[in-house]
Amino acid sequence: MEPTPVPHAPDVQASAPAIGVSLSRVGVTNVEKVIRIGPRGAEQLYYAKLDCFVDLGPKQKGAHMSRFEEVVNDVIGEVVLGESGFKAEQLAQLVAEQVRERQDAFRAEVTIAARYPEHKPAPVSGIATQEIYTLFGSAVASERGTRRLVGVAAQGMTACPCAQGLVADRSRERLLADGFSDDEIARIFEAVPVATHNQRGLGTLYLGLPEACDSDVDAAELLGIVEDSMSSEIYELMKRADEAAVVEKAHRRPRFVEDCVREAIRGAVERFDGLRDDAFVSARQENLETIHQHNVVAERFGLLGELRREFDAGHHAAHHTSMREWLDVAA
Repeated sequence: MEPTPVPHAPDVQASAPAIGVSLSRVGVTNVEKVIRIGPRGAEQLYYAKLDCFVDLGPKQKGAHMSRFEEVVNDVIGEVVLGESGFKAEQLAQLVAEQVRERQDAFRAEVTIAARYPEHKPAPVSGIATQEIYTLFGSAVASERGTRRLVGVAAQGMTACPCAQGLVADRSRERLLADGFSDDEIARIFEAVPVATHNQRGLGTLYLGLPEACDSDVDAAELLGIVEDSMSSEIYELMKRADEAAVVEKAHRRPRFVEDCVREAIRGAVERFDGLRDDAFVSARQENLETIHQHNVVAERFGLLGELRREFDAGHHAAHHTSMREWLDVAA
């Protein structure tokens, strides 16, 4: 007996919606995968989450959600099983361009957030310690081409300049009352870091590459800028000499949350001076307070050209291009 043929199912997603309004973003989030990122011969396996979106026209009822997963599986299979290694933003670009093609969309956007380890030595003992960072890669594909965004997130330590100044003033008064001269007090403060309260800082830095930009960005360089923007790096495993070195370094480089963002922006502008003015930079710092119940946040974003002009002119820029604005230009 021959099997009963299965009737052809209508393509409901391609039918007209009841309300003819286009949608800005339709897609899937939190697609969990293990991916391989890095140059050939030095790739690492990362645990990653992906978000994939397309725009949806006013005449199409819905996106084909299964096609998102199909594309991700196909591209991830090529990257994990193939011979060539990719960077996060390159992987996002591959997925975005294939999603756009298979969904027949005008625009597709993909974001990857991957957790990965780095091994680095403690500052004095040299003991090996594993630190966990987050790597971000995003891409927006359209008829114009593809915009890529690479970013990193890292933790560090900050020392409060304000509280340090208050402690220094009170210490100076006591030292003067005990008969120390101004020169002697200055020598003491030069030799002994002044106490202050600390925060654990969460720093993030993104760099965006416009269409037709053939430059590549090493995430390790972004990571170095973020960690150096804070008062000191932190380490998961340290000996006593390492702890002393970290605490002393932080107290000799007190920084507000605002200072960290400005340092990160300065580092990015100087390091990537060869990029075009329409490249994008975004820095964000959140400090977890220790003497308050709230946290403090600062951020700056804009085109490299906007930042360069502000550095040169020394006055407030009239407009700070946001990440959303920069990505939407790709449409």
